[in-house]
Amino acid sequence: METTRRRLRAEVWIVLGLSLGQSAAYAVVNLLARLTAETPLRDQATALNPSRSPRPYLDLTYQLLSLGFALVPVALALYLLSEPGRRATSRIGLTLSRPGRDLAVGAGLAALIGIPGLGLYALGRALGVTVEVQAATLDAAWWAVPVLILAALKNALLEEVVAAGYLIERLEQLGWRAPSVVAASALLRGAYHLYQGPGPGLANVAMGVVFAEYYRRRRRTMPLVVAHTLLDVVAFVGYALLPTELLASLGLG
Repeated sequence: METTRRRLRAEVWIVLGLSLGQSAAYAVVNLLARLTAETPLRDQATALNPSRSPRPYLDLTYQLLSLGFALVPVALALYLLSEPGRRATSRIGLTLSRPGRDLAVGAGLAALIGIPGLGLYALGRALGVTVEVQAATLDAAWWAVPVLILAALKNALLEEVVAAGYLIERLEQLGWRAPSVVAASALLRGAYHLYQGPGPGLANVAMGVVFAEYYRRRRRTMPLVVAHTLLDVVAFVGYALLPTELLASLGLG
């Protein structure tokens, strides 16, 4: 039994080290660099979906490669969660068995998180504890919007499969109690968003509590993936399509 627990602990560290744990470590260092820079935090900016080449089709190639390789940890987590006679996708509720209900719940969660989140972002900008988040800086190529939608789906799959489904399943197997499991998932989610500043980090901890508790009670990641995708599509595509003047008035550009 103890050997199994040691292997599970090692497995969790490896999966996180290849995915969101690595992102969290870089985000913490990035935040420290921002806080110790001469430029105040309120005057700094970060781009979530930057262009990777001035040549459009080469940029598209880089974007698609980045999206594809970012999903490898998702495949790894699903592989490790699989059991004889039971698929990992069924285990964590990443299925299309209840499309109507999952879409409705996902939309509700997106509204619950997104509307207060926009207000917290504006408040954070006013208080100087949040950097300017440029959700998309891709050139105006024909493929920009489809790629941004794929990026939103990639983020949703990576974060909800790893931070919600995989991590919660494994921590429960290791004997963690519910409050500790929810806290670990939520703190991880907040940590890898710290590159945006302390404000978004705390906001994502709150989001993480809601999402982790939902998964713990319902055992379905699909509504979480739907919610996360909707939130990012609105942010990414809206940023790409809205006029610069309107974005500036909202404190988004």
